[in-house]
Amino acid sequence: MQLNQINTKHKPYGIYEKCIKRPLDCFLACLALVVFSPILLIVAILVRVKLGSPVVFKQQRPGRIDPKTGRERIFEMYKFRTMTDKRDADGNLLPDTLRMTKFGEKIRASSIDELLELVNIAKGDMAVIGPRPQLVRDMVFMTDEQRMRHTVRPGLSGLAQVRGRNAISWEGKLSTDLEYIDKITFFGDAKIVIQTVFKVFKREGITEEGMATATDFGDYLLETGQVSQAEYDEKQLEAKSLLANQ
Repeated sequence: MQLNQINTKHKPYGIYEKCIKRPLDCFLACLALVVFSPILLIVAILVRVKLGSPVVFKQQRPGRIDPKTGRERIFEMYKFRTMTDKRDADGNLLPDTLRMTKFGEKIRASSIDELLELVNIAKGDMAVIGPRPQLVRDMVFMTDEQRMRHTVRPGLSGLAQVRGRNAISWEGKLSTDLEYIDKITFFGDAKIVIQTVFKVFKREGITEEGMATATDFGDYLLETGQVSQAEYDEKQLEAKSLLANQ
């Protein structure tokens, strides 16, 4: 089974979204990379010493929908590594809670691990503000309406993040993303940037309580009985197929 094509093209709300947002994002990302370069270097060294190689964690995420194909363009997102690569006897990675270190927790809680996404913004994969890029295995469980969040570039931060980040439900997160793309303005984005800074300093909603990372969308739907085990397994295979074909 393949994802449906999304034929509805996003219409920019105004001149800011249409002509200013992307050039401004590129300028700010490049400026931030220069300003934060000493911090990036220090963090890279610490990650190498405490967690080993590779320093950069790369993961494929769904980006903006290509109008020509009607499907999400998969891109490689960059972060600083926060977990070890400990595996079980069969060579499978251990659960996140067992691979997360104290150092990794501090890096993730401060959101410093996400600073490397500035490179994605400069490249055009992402925006400063927009719906956060979820996992491919999350995307395959989204409805066509929920996938409309992918008609704009994913963001380093977004409206859902300042309203609760991982502390709000999946339904709330996705509906908030749709609310954001309906009216993208300069002052709206600026407000989210300011709120994000306060959220990071207060370390609010980084993960779900008692968990190293947030629950996947598919796992949440299975746990709440919104999909059957057969549907869950089929969607997981679909996600693996999408990633294998990149």
